[in-house]
Amino acid sequence: MRSWGGQFKGGAHGLSIRKERSEEFLYLCDFQHGIVTKRTLKGEEVFTLGYPAESPAYQGKNGMAPSYKPTNVAIAPNGDIYVADGYGSSYINQYNQKAQFLRTFGGLGKDVGQLDCPHGLWVDTRIEPPVLVIADRSNARLQRFTLDGKHIDFILGTTKMPCHFDERNGDVVIPDLWSKVVILDSANKAVASLGNGDYSTQQDWRKAREQARDTFIAGRFLCPHGACFDHQGNIFVVEWVEVGRVTKLRKVV
Repeated sequence: MRSWGGQFKGGAHGLSIRKERSEEFLYLCDFQHGIVTKRTLKGEEVFTLGYPAESPAYQGKNGMAPSYKPTNVAIAPNGDIYVADGYGSSYINQYNQKAQFLRTFGGLGKDVGQLDCPHGLWVDTRIEPPVLVIADRSNARLQRFTLDGKHIDFILGTTKMPCHFDERNGDVVIPDLWSKVVILDSANKAVASLGNGDYSTQQDWRKAREQARDTFIAGRFLCPHGACFDHQGNIFVVEWVEVGRVTKLRKVV
């Protein structure tokens, strides 16, 4: 039908669609150019957020500004925008629906409330009040926050390298870069672990990524980087492999 976005070459990463009143909009993260942009479905710019210079966390010291490489975005019911600086300084930056800066929280570390590569994030509206769930990838955990950035708890033992989230009818699919796709139920308990590649070392895992396409085993994952449900409950999985790979998992029950 159309294509646009050549200016995001090399950095286009997180992409979210959201219906606002009667119109749908796309929110795109570009980690290479350090921007988050809101667009119509035809690619027309609504607004673009650049380096979060308003945040005290990004003021820098001795003339050195902290790295900023946003990877994903989530939107709260009130329109607040949460940006994960996953490949940069591991902060979460929050803006209101008018793209005005509100606060920064998180930051690199392993302690409560700290993050290491917050690669993806999701506003969980299955509960009241909603909470922000973060794929704290390099810390091998999911971490939950209030919508004003206060730590709630961890979800541990379900994923090794969680990347992002998609929810349908209470179930949540999580692509785990360490060769599997996990499904959580409404109580955040793992009810399925799909396509586990079962690589014992990082060397084996990295080597598998570089293989020719005809060596890949159907239904066995290497590096799931994104996953989402369709309207029938099937799951599409996109993997981070050199030749590119998309898998469809068909819902059978």
